[in-house]
This record gives sequence, C-alpha cells and structure tokens, in this order.
Amino acid sequence: MNIEDFDFDLPDELIAQTPLQDRSSSRLLVMNRQTRKIEHHHFKDILTYLNKGDALVLNNTKVLPARVFGTKEDTGANIEMLLLTQHEGDTWEVLAKPAKKVKEGTVVSFGDGKLKATCAKLLDHGGRLVEFSYDGIFLEVLTTLGEMPLPPYIKETLDDQSRYQTVYAKEQGSAAAPTAGLHFTEALLEEAKQKGVEICFVTLHVGLGTFRPVSVDSIEDHDMHSEFYVLSETEAEKINRVKQAGGRIISVGTTSTRTLETIARDHGGTITAASGWTNIFIYPGYQFKAIDGLITNFHLPKSTLVMLVSAFSDRDFIMEAYHAAINERYRFFSFGDAMFIQ
Repeated sequence: MNIEDFDFDLPDELIAQTPLQDRSSSRLLVMNRQTRKIEHHHFKDILTYLNKGDALVLNNTKVLPARVFGTKEDTGANIEMLLLTQHEGDTWEVLAKPAKKVKEGTVVSFGDGKLKATCAKLLDHGGRLVEFSYDGIFLEVLTTLGEMPLPPYIKETLDDQSRYQTVYAKEQGSAAAPTAGLHFTEALLEEAKQKGVEICFVTLHVGLGTFRPVSVDSIEDHDMHSEFYVLSETEAEKINRVKQAGGRIISVGTTSTRTLETIARDHGGTITAASGWTNIFIYPGYQFKAIDGLITNFHLPKSTLVMLVSAFSDRDFIMEAYHAAINERYRFFSFGDAMFIQ
C-alpha cells in the first residue's frame, strides 16, 4: 500500500494544544464496523457502549520527565537532552541538541551538577549513549530537574505536568503518554467497574519512534521502532477469563493493542504472561487475534497509528470518520478527542 493512501488535510487550529479541564468531557466519535454508522458523543458516554463482562485493557506506563537542560562543563554551551531508552545501569540512549556539540567524552552538567552525563558513544541514527552520575535516587533527581517531553506539534507550555499522565500511570519508563487513556477519570473507571467491566493493565513504554514519520512510499518497507512491554500473570488471567466467558476485549490505545497483538501473535493466538521488545507493525491486511474494540485518539496523517486503526476497521471508513471529525471541529492528537471503534 502507498503512504499517500493515509494522508488527509488537517487545519492547524484543530491540533489540541492544551488538555481540557475535565478529562472525560472530551468528545467521542463512535464507529460501528458492522453498520458503518458514525455517532457523536462525549467521552463519559463511553459507558453506554461498555457491557457487563467486557474488559478494558489500559497501558499503565508512566511518562518520565525526560527533557533536561544543562551546560557543557568545558565551554558552558547550552545543551538539551531527551532521554529515550535505559540500557544497563545508568547508561541511557538520548537525543542531544545541538548534537554536534556532544562528542565522545563530552560532560554535560544539569542542575548545578546534581546530574551529569558523560557521552560514551555516538549512535548511527544521531543519538548518543551517555552515562549518568548523581547522588541519591535517579528518578527523584530527574523529577526535580526534568520536564515532560511533549510531542513536537504541541507548542504551548503545560502548566500541570500531571495532565500528560493517565490517572492510573504507575510504571516509569515512557518518553510519551499513551494518550487514549488521558480521557479516563478515576470516577469513570469506577463506574465501569460497577457496571461489571473488568479493568486490566498492560505496560508498554512508549518511545519517541511513535512520532517518527513513515519515510518510504510503500508502507511495507517501513522499519518499525521497538518498545518494551510487560503483561503479568494476573492480568493475563483476567483477560482470558473475559474471553472465555464471551466478553469483548476493548483496548485503550494503540500501545495496548500492539502489546496484546504481539503476545497473541507470538503465542499461537492466546494471551499469556510475557515481556520483551515489540516492533509489530499493524497495517491493512493484518488479522487481529486479541482485541474486539479500540478506544483511541485521532492520529497524524501518514502515521503508523492511522495505518493501525485502518487495519482494525478499513481505510475508507477511517477516512470517512476522520473527515467527519474535521467537519465537526473535533480536537486532534495527544490532547484531543477520542474515537471508539466497535
């Protein structure tokens, strides 16, 4: 398939720059794959579409305050670093800006020396491998010095850093939020439980590759980024109980979807406790093995995420829904509105 098949025109003013005051007051576009009907609601109405015995599968990853600003120890030049992936111990893969100023052996100091990074290696894609040194606990130091790594299309400052976290965020490690989950409040999740919906969690640490554009004409040639995932024995058992009882597995977000589909693909179509790295690339023609419904935000043109939702529905229906959302002035991307594909 060609990359142009997943393009659409989006007015800049529809790219949400700030979150709504009430998470669940965002809008909700509901797509029915059988009837090909599109309905317009608000997110709190999602309860209308959830049945007793269904499972909601949420990604409980927590975004690191991974953007830090410092200076080179030898010249005092300003350096920005974005932490991407932890390797062994205190070694991290990072993006540095300006990268040309960070060579092997360069030492960058953050927060008057509370945190220091020594460049150990230059990587092929332009990143750097650095070794951090500090006193105390790394995450506590990072929390005092770092900022949330908001996506490049968000130009506004985020006053409340917690709004780029889900209310159930728990496992530290993401460079970006699993944004479909940002619409849920604790009260809404409690209402779902009271209705008999099983709440299940996976962990997938979202990498910045999620924002990387597809740079090839034929999407089959795209090289997908890898991300680390975990599904515990307890959560796998909950999901399997729902499936065996005939309930629907409703994935909250493309990250939860990629986790479940990776596990089902690698274990003969079944869900089992597992962990590892996934670079699964889901695009039209893919046969889903794990999920029955998908709650997700509206994604960037030509992105792998638009391809994933097009695979779960079909490209024409997704494009119809996206054009309807644009006509109805829905808000797009991370802080934007949601859709439910059932």
